[in-house]
Amino acid sequence: MADRKHARPAAPTDTTVSSADWDSRDLTGEQHERVLFVDVDMTEAGGVGAVFTDCTFRGVRFNASTHTDSAFVNCTFVRCRLFDATFSGCKLVGSMFDGCTYDLLKVKGGDWSFTGLPGADLRRASFEDVRMREADLTGAQCAGATIRGVDLSGAWLHKADLTRCDLRGSDLSAIDPLTVELRQAVIDPFQAVVIATALGLDVRD
Repeated sequence: MADRKHARPAAPTDTTVSSADWDSRDLTGEQHERVLFVDVDMTEAGGVGAVFTDCTFRGVRFNASTHTDSAFVNCTFVRCRLFDATFSGCKLVGSMFDGCTYDLLKVKGGDWSFTGLPGADLRRASFEDVRMREADLTGAQCAGATIRGVDLSGAWLHKADLTRCDLRGSDLSAIDPLTVELRQAVIDPFQAVVIATALGLDVRD
């Protein structure tokens, strides 16, 4: 996988799409494999059921794009812009993000397991009801973000900043409160027990 956590390189590509104007393009049903996209404008593009496998996106603009039930499997995103992009029910298993921007990114449902987002600035992003098992969020900046109902089991969260983050309903079993900033984070009663137990406290009725 192109997941930095495991130090694996991006998948090799066979063809290149460079500086193309895909603004508002309907991607419904399209399939792309081992393609390098360079400086492509995908502003307001989107669709249903598109599949990208082992692709690399470099300097691609996904601003205000909308993707539904689509897949970006084992892909690499480098210096991409995802301003106000929406991913609903999408599969991004094994994909890696490096140097991207995520202002107003919205992720609803889907599977982002093993995804690499180390150091990502997700402060204005929203993740809801997403599977993110063993995702790499090392050093991620999530202060004030929404991460609700997310499966974070096995996720790497060392030095992540979850200050004021809404975490209600998410699996926090992978969090070490001593290495993650949780000040003023919003959690539910069950999560409070999980955090207390992780701190070595003896929780009783």
